[in-house]
Amino acid sequence: MLKDMIPTVAWLKLAPLLSCPLFVNVVVAPPFVYLDQVRNSLTDRIEISAQNSWVGKGGAFTGEISVEQLKDIGCNWVILGHSERRHVIGEDDQFIGKKAAYALSQGLKVIACIGELLQKREAGKTFEVCFQQMKAFADAVPSWDDVVVAYKPVWAIGTGKVATPQQAQEVHLAVRDWLKKNVSDEVASKTRIIYGGSVNGSNCAELAKQEDIDGFLVGGASLKGPEFAVIVNSVTSKKVAA
Repeated sequence: MLKDMIPTVAWLKLAPLLSCPLFVNVVVAPPFVYLDQVRNSLTDRIEISAQNSWVGKGGAFTGEISVEQLKDIGCNWVILGHSERRHVIGEDDQFIGKKAAYALSQGLKVIACIGELLQKREAGKTFEVCFQQMKAFADAVPSWDDVVVAYKPVWAIGTGKVATPQQAQEVHLAVRDWLKKNVSDEVASKTRIIYGGSVNGSNCAELAKQEDIDGFLVGGASLKGPEFAVIVNSVTSKKVAA
């Protein structure tokens, strides 16, 4: 709700985030109805993302938000494939891939989410699930230049559980190797792979030290301005090729 966001937005306006290196992209993704208000409240240093977008050009799709509408209000990014969209709304891999392709074609950058349910992890199918989701993106997107991959283990979202740095690094490395084998060495080197799953100010530093963790997709901790800044500033070195 807006009352939950106001303290964070006000705190971010004080610009303590500027202590992070300029190569660190800082992006916030408020609910649709607050996008314009938040965008107008922040400096250009902080970009705006939507939490979802429609799969194609506008039309009679009641309740959906088109890419064109998002661009009209100054959105730079969109999050696609988040676990709730997959497992609650029922979007499948191919549909999400098409959404990513359309968003990219219209000039939006994409945060492409992947991740496994708890039962899949316990069954030893983490890589299988993530690679299948990656393939759907790879089959659809024309270029990876404006794609950031976000590994979000579903069992660690909003639960207080978090993958250990070693568990997260293992998956990030596997995803980067998948890109190398199935797309190209260059894409594998340049694509940022960020981690999301109960990231907070206490665990971000150890996670950020991992070689293939290039940043974070932050949930509840993003509503706490000072803690969000700690997370942003934990990324102190550029690990992905320019």
